[in-house]
Amino acid sequence: MQKNMKQLPDGERPDRKAEYYGMENLSDAELLSIIIRTGTREDNCLDLCKQILSRLGGSISGLAGTSLAELRRFHGVGKVKALQLLCITELSRRIWKTREEHTLSFLSPERIFLHFREDFRFLKQEVVFLLLLDAKCRLIKTEEISRGTITASLISPREIFLRALNANAVNMILLHNHPSGDPNPSGEDILATKRICELAKIMQLPLMDHIILGNNKYYSMKESGVI
Repeated sequence: MQKNMKQLPDGERPDRKAEYYGMENLSDAELLSIIIRTGTREDNCLDLCKQILSRLGGSISGLAGTSLAELRRFHGVGKVKALQLLCITELSRRIWKTREEHTLSFLSPERIFLHFREDFRFLKQEVVFLLLLDAKCRLIKTEEISRGTITASLISPREIFLRALNANAVNMILLHNHPSGDPNPSGEDILATKRICELAKIMQLPLMDHIILGNNKYYSMKESGVI
């Protein structure tokens, strides 16, 4: 039978400590144990969470980028527990981004890079996003345009403008990653961007920038004078 939280002494139960002293006074392992609730036959849920964190580098940040399959390799972590742990990181990411997007100015390539880099950090292939902005350059929505090597055929100008018009966007920014870590643009990157930029002028929907994300660095086609 799995050991659950109720089998811990009352003074050691993370849920009781959270109730009496507040969530901010719990350790990472205690917070995780409230989520997954049960351990194994050998270890209670708190000890299991300590073991998981230890094997992830000793910090809860180790959950970021961990896959479902990797989590399920831990003894005592089945599909349900693994999904619960992944939900924690995804919810944290969404809360942080949602709060920031209300005040973030999308005029600074560096600020945009810092805002989106975690979304791209662990991707194994190139993904192209379209940032749709209002007249004050505040984000309306983010649209995924394509996956795979960026070419003129994969980035459809028609699709870009349809999405921009449907969102009542006034400005646009393209954003994509280079899994190699080198953000410098390829010839295809530049050709595709210039083509879209020319059409954007005709449509009166300015393409403000195309930013390529690498390993802790970025390339802005606007800053570099490409567009």
